[in-house]
Amino acid sequence: MIQKKELRKEIRERKRDIPVEELREMSRSVCKRLLEEERLRDASTVMMYYPLADEVDVTPVIERLWEEGKTVVLPKVTGETTMVLHRYAGKDDLKVGAFGILEPCGEVFDDYEAIDVAVIPGMAFDSACHRLGRGKGYYDRFLPLLHARVYKIGVCFPFQLLDSIPTDEHDIAMDAVLSTESFCPQIIII
Repeated sequence: MIQKKELRKEIRERKRDIPVEELREMSRSVCKRLLEEERLRDASTVMMYYPLADEVDVTPVIERLWEEGKTVVLPKVTGETTMVLHRYAGKDDLKVGAFGILEPCGEVFDDYEAIDVAVIPGMAFDSACHRLGRGKGYYDRFLPLLHARVYKIGVCFPFQLLDSIPTDEHDIAMDAVLSTESFCPQIIII
């Protein structure tokens, strides 16, 4: 089986081969489906992420949930392998942080029991909803802190969906994966 490091390299190469506008269109499709997700609609508190340039751009979902009065929390990197959550208070509350990611500056959010849904990016996902991250382990260390009932939704572009990916015992599987196309009943088709 291909190793994680090689797989990350392959996915990065795939991303580079796709025009930016095509990635934007795929992001819009994923966001549309995400906003239709019943668990997200019913949630009071949602953990999201502010995207890197090569990730599904979920910023329209962040804005929509916030405008609807939901509590939206975003991660902020605090160390080499750690992150904390901050309450999202609008675009003006963001500043460039680690890895060039916009991060919230406001109130720290540590009521992990209140989180209903977590939307998680990844380098790749497989047919069993396993997730391959970027390699630093931020989410692998953070996700166990959340209550077991938190519904975890992975989001990705279709070329990030694989039959299988290498996993370790500490890797956390998603409850669902959203993309623009699918080959597995566990992955939600748009």
